[in-house]
Amino acid sequence: QTTSSTLKGAIQLGIGYTVGNLSSKPERDVLMQDFYVVESIFFPSEGSNLTPAHHYADFRFKTYAPVAFRYFRELFGIRPDDYLYSLCNEPLIELSNPGASGSLFYVTSDDEFIIKTVMHKEAEFLQKLLPGYYMNLNQNPRTLLPKFYGLYCVQSGGKNIRVVVMNNILPRVVKMHLKFDLKGSTYKRRASKKEKEKSSPTYKDLDFIQDMPEGLMLDADTFSALVKTLQRDCLVLESFKIMDYSLLLGVHNIDQQERERQSEGAHSTSDEKRPVGQKALYSTAMESIQGGAARGESIDTDDTMGGIPAVNGKGERLLLHVGIIDILQSYRFIKKLEHTWKALVHDGDTVSVHRPSFYAERFFKFMTNTVFRKNSSLKSSPSKKGRSALLAVKMVGPTAAFSASQLPSEKDETQYDLRAARSYPTLDDEGRPDLLPCTPPSFEEATTASIATTLSSTSLSVPERSPSE
Repeated sequence: QTTSSTLKGAIQLGIGYTVGNLSSKPERDVLMQDFYVVESIFFPSEGSNLTPAHHYADFRFKTYAPVAFRYFRELFGIRPDDYLYSLCNEPLIELSNPGASGSLFYVTSDDEFIIKTVMHKEAEFLQKLLPGYYMNLNQNPRTLLPKFYGLYCVQSGGKNIRVVVMNNILPRVVKMHLKFDLKGSTYKRRASKKEKEKSSPTYKDLDFIQDMPEGLMLDADTFSALVKTLQRDCLVLESFKIMDYSLLLGVHNIDQQERERQSEGAHSTSDEKRPVGQKALYSTAMESIQGGAARGESIDTDDTMGGIPAVNGKGERLLLHVGIIDILQSYRFIKKLEHTWKALVHDGDTVSVHRPSFYAERFFKFMTNTVFRKNSSLKSSPSKKGRSALLAVKMVGPTAAFSASQLPSEKDETQYDLRAARSYPTLDDEGRPDLLPCTPPSFEEATTASIATTLSSTSLSVPERSPSE
């Protein structure tokens, strides 16, 4: 219940101090104990020889695993001064929370970072996750998982408020004509009446199936990159026994935007322009599936803001912004209870809370068979720059709606399956079925094989599942 401005001020003071303090320490490799360090600094309102004076009540600011998070920020190409500038230079903007979590969300004024309040349990879980998260990012920088940049706690007046700094998936400067929160579950997964009355509602799985029966069509290369990224991410989440995560999907409709501009007349185009010098600096959707940023290539995203080019059933050109969110839910006792109870009153397989392996499987199938489709009529882009992919989409004008023959039919659609994920074929292996095992291995084998390559789950002391489970 602290007032929002006090919290925002305390976060900015605390981060300013801790990042500044850290930059004076020499760079070094991350050690195991770095994941468990908690640094604490007291900010009295009258100031001290370490901290400035401020107009809030006295508070204590804790920074979790500062060296490890510094490494993550570096991995994502975020310089300390940029991080400080984004978070501390301008006031934070509070977002209305679409979710049921009751968290507060702030976005930095340059649109790059989201600050979210998390519960004690979630913060604790993120701390446990860090060593495995670190290993996974080292081996696989292309991921749609949330990018965590810092975990902090503000203690004031006997209250602890924990906040995590993450990447912002949906830039505010790009108009999202549609937003979806997708889990691959159909039980009660429809936006509420109250949600639909909002100016920019977040729809759910049943709304997607109803409004976009043809799914979103991507060219072959992009589709293949997206499927592989999702496959890896699902196996990682499952190995951590994580579930109840969602795919956040923002759809920017280029053709609709042009129609809106024309109908409003030319005078309004000026406010559509992005502020000068503002770019998608980090972690765009296109980079997440192509992993270019991690290899030091610049991906040319000026015209697309890093969105993934796609086409809808009407042939309209789209840019998709996607990311996996809410991964700090471990399948603990409470979720098990919730699932058992829901399963009694409803068919268990469609309930959104599910044991992690089933959840990952269902999530992956829904994304790769229902939401995203491979579109054979789109030229696949030879360059990784994303621009040519967009041009390929441009050829299909809003008028040239797809003929039925061009729409992927259910029959010839490859059913993508998480279980076949024993080895990840490279992009060039597309269309060579001999590379996947003909008989899918048992799920235990498949996941152990992939997880052995992606992470060591021992750091989390995750209990092994017995085959009977």
